[in-house]
Amino acid sequence: MTATATEPATAREAGGATIEFRGLRRAFGAALALDGLDLTARPGELLALLGPSGCGKTTALRMLAGFEHPDSGQVLVDGKDVTRIPAHRRDAGMVFQSYSLFPHLTALDNVAFGPRMRGVGQAERRARAAELLELVGLPQLSERYPHQMSGGQQQRVALARALALRPRVLLLDEPLSALDAKVRLTLREEIRRLQQELGITTLFVTHDQEEALSMADRVAVLRSGRLEQCAAPEELYARPATAFVAEFVGTMSRVPATRAGHDQVEVLGHRLPVDGTVPADGELDVLVRPEALRIVIDQEGASRIVTAAFLGAITRLTVRLADGTEVKIDVPGHTASRFPVGSPATVSFPEQPVLVDRRTV
Repeated sequence: MTATATEPATAREAGGATIEFRGLRRAFGAALALDGLDLTARPGELLALLGPSGCGKTTALRMLAGFEHPDSGQVLVDGKDVTRIPAHRRDAGMVFQSYSLFPHLTALDNVAFGPRMRGVGQAERRARAAELLELVGLPQLSERYPHQMSGGQQQRVALARALALRPRVLLLDEPLSALDAKVRLTLREEIRRLQQELGITTLFVTHDQEEALSMADRVAVLRSGRLEQCAAPEELYARPATAFVAEFVGTMSRVPATRAGHDQVEVLGHRLPVDGTVPADGELDVLVRPEALRIVIDQEGASRIVTAAFLGAITRLTVRLADGTEVKIDVPGHTASRFPVGSPATVSFPEQPVLVDRRTV
């Protein structure tokens, strides 16, 4: 798996690798970081690992890089078990949250460092580094030192350095979290463009749901070391497999409901079909996105608008229902003036299947 100077110029020519985690388990003392994780990344895709702190996403990434080893389970690359292969022999490049550039080396020399350690000749490694700096949009900064560059520029150099050995797998461990919002958005687009251009299989760790949904081909949501769901962003948002996924990805409100048969519930005075199964016991909530609820100003309405937050194209209302439950409802920004705070209103669900979960409180 060791990269060599005779490898093709791009990851696309080499072909993205298939990555498999099989039953990965890892404990740190009493804390269980991974609990039988099974997950596959397809060749050439960008797979985001998303979840709250402590869910195991970085541990999984470090196992693929070779920095951590599982207590049990396997890591496979193109069907080959690499679980015990040392990090320096794995065909993977990694970018961390901290840029980790060598302060005494220029941008060009930072990028060329990996090939230099592999014995690539000076002319070839410098040419390769210059090509990669061009690829990340920084050819003019090749002779600058890290302290002479902005955070975004340093992270671009770190990305170029990770690609210098022409790996078949790129690992990104929250690479944008230390940057300001505008730079983060620009780099998000740049990383996606670069990944698609090279066709390199990429695993991207993040706790930022917007980042994951906007960049990834598929998103794997982890919770307590286990996979909750892995799906395309659109499916993950519209058809969450579990209540945890529904509430972690995007905004979700809970509305009390009652059973109305084995496949229906009654909510806000209407019977609606259930997407999935109705829990056999316990009190129920319907989970609903803010864009799915309907609201009309109604002087006889049992609900009341509590707050309104302008979010650009939409305004997000907080509405208190008759039983005291508060829900979020999105309305187009240009119609927000029709929904003044304090107004009585009627809230309703669309006639479509709803996701149901046991009430948590």
